[in-house]
Amino acid sequence: MEQPATAPLRVDKLQPKEPRGLVVVITGNGKGKTTSAMGMVLRACGHGLRSCIVQFMKGDLYSGEWDGVKRLGDLVELHATGKGFCGLRGNPYTREEHRANAQAAIALAREKLLSGAFNLIVLDEINNAVKHRLVDLEQVLALLDERPERVHLVLTGRNAPAEVVERADTVSEVNEIKHAYRQQIEPQPGIDY
Repeated sequence: MEQPATAPLRVDKLQPKEPRGLVVVITGNGKGKTTSAMGMVLRACGHGLRSCIVQFMKGDLYSGEWDGVKRLGDLVELHATGKGFCGLRGNPYTREEHRANAQAAIALAREKLLSGAFNLIVLDEINNAVKHRLVDLEQVLALLDERPERVHLVLTGRNAPAEVVERADTVSEVNEIKHAYRQQIEPQPGIDY
């Protein structure tokens, strides 16, 4: 059976009268904070915007976004600077090694933020880096102060500091209701990493 012809879909692109960068915080104990930030990166690519992702805790175990963003071409840079999650059992690195990596990541984040090359910067797991004192709150607040007016800045991770939440334009909290891991289901590629 032949499918009926459909009218082309009309798609309008909205343009803000006053473009400005936003500070977005994605926090909470549920799964999906990095995934949400990656969705913003994908959406930004659709508008031809350039994004940079600096991962503060990730870097010791493969995650699908590393190869996924390569498929987006030169619109996205990803820097996995971490040595894993500080303080978790089985992580072989010292707190000093974690802090050194996080300090290098904060310097890189500042460089990318001020470079003028990006419309969207994601600081993935930076809230955890602050919680574990790998990055100082003052360093994060300085980034917020230095952020160019039209650059969007997304900060992810549990335990977002109250001072960061207060300064943000948008804050979302991801709450866990149920997680496969708690049912002894192994992490699944494409969903969990």
